[in-house]
Amino acid sequence: MEIKRLYVGKRLSEVAIHLGTVYLAGQIASDTTQDIVGQTREVLGHVDRLLTEAGSSKAQILSCQIYISDMANFAGMNEVWDAWVVPGYTPPRATVEAKLANPACLVEVVVVAAQA
Repeated sequence: MEIKRLYVGKRLSEVAIHLGTVYLAGQIASDTTQDIVGQTREVLGHVDRLLTEAGSSKAQILSCQIYISDMANFAGMNEVWDAWVVPGYTPPRATVEAKLANPACLVEVVVVAAQA
């Protein structure tokens, strides 16, 4: 059974596709000078782009894990999430506070989705 990978690097692939399921690596903001709202918008933009390239969409998300560096940013992250997520297609989700690898990153999002 073939596993297709997109954006394969030395340490990780950004996407793996197997049996119609799309797995995204944790997505973080490139511009870490932004606040939680800006970083969340950028990260969800990365998710949109990668899902589209993998033949999926945010309406096909099976599960989502969100890591934020400080729960004080929870409301700001949710503000962006609520505007982004497809009504009626909200996926199962977990949100936890975590010390992220890059201290300038405020949010990291991991998604598993079905291909459309």
